Amino acid sequence: MTTTPSSPRTAMFQRTSFTRRKEHAEFAAKMIFLLMTLLMVIPLVLIVGYLVVQAWPILSLDFLLEVPKRGMRAGGIWSPLLGTIYLVVLSLVIATPIGVLAAVFLNEYSRESWFTRVVNMAVVNLAGVPSIVHALFGLGAFVLFAHIGKSILAASLTLAIMTMPVIIASTKEALASVPMAFREACWNVGATRWQTVRHVVLPNSISGILTGVILQVSRAAGETAPIMFTGAVFFKAIEEGRIFAYGLFDQCMALSMHLFTISTQVPDVPHALPYGTAVVLLGTVLLVNSLAIILRIYLRSRKKW
Repeated sequence: MTTTPSSPRTAMFQRTSFTRRKEHAEFAAKMIFLLMTLLMVIPLVLIVGYLVVQAWPILSLDFLLEVPKRGMRAGGIWSPLLGTIYLVVLSLVIATPIGVLAAVFLNEYSRESWFTRVVNMAVVNLAGVPSIVHALFGLGAFVLFAHIGKSILAASLTLAIMTMPVIIASTKEALASVPMAFREACWNVGATRWQTVRHVVLPNSISGILTGVILQVSRAAGETAPIMFTGAVFFKAIEEGRIFAYGLFDQCMALSMHLFTISTQVPDVPHALPYGTAVVLLGTVLLVNSLAIILRIYLRSRKKW
């Protein structure tokens, strides 16, 4: 006997008013989240687009490879671009190994105690300290007390101290995401704790560690106060196109300070020059971040879990 559309058996599978209300609520939530995403993405695209349009008349290879001329009213940005690369790379070399090793100790070796709680609280608090405070610390600790003087090394050490808490926090989260069963399997076959960390835990958490490194690069490249007090200068003449124009104990120019200088301290600057500097600074950060993200995606794709 066939079932008619109006039979009770068919009615059980029809949409009820409760189901329709849930679908409407789901659709409304989806639209709200989409609107929130657009409110974040659209202003970013508009800002970047505006910067590129304003900087377009001056963007060229010569703009990157020429040094500032005529009181920084002409020429390019090779001096501050090279100085920014020095500062970011050196601070990265200093902060990454120390931050990762500190996170390994806190997550893999230390036991729960008042000492570890104090250290973890200090890491969290240091991540929120204003950059001007780090600048004064770097001036007192590295420039004056350690007698390094105002130099690339002192500025890089200051940037490393400033960004290290982010690397420690992100590395700890990455290490904690590795299943405990991986560690127990290694210990059961006789591996030491260090062998487990080196061959199992770190390789499986490297993608998360790179997240902290990406944040470190972005912040180090855009900071002005720490390097202004410890190593950056208003102007420094170097040879155009020379990669090793700065020494560790030399002062240098930097894109962030150069942008501040030509925007507020130098009169009669061409309209496109500050925008061009801002675009190069933004492009440098995006390029380094993109390479790190590609590496992170590649490493994450090799995970077996």
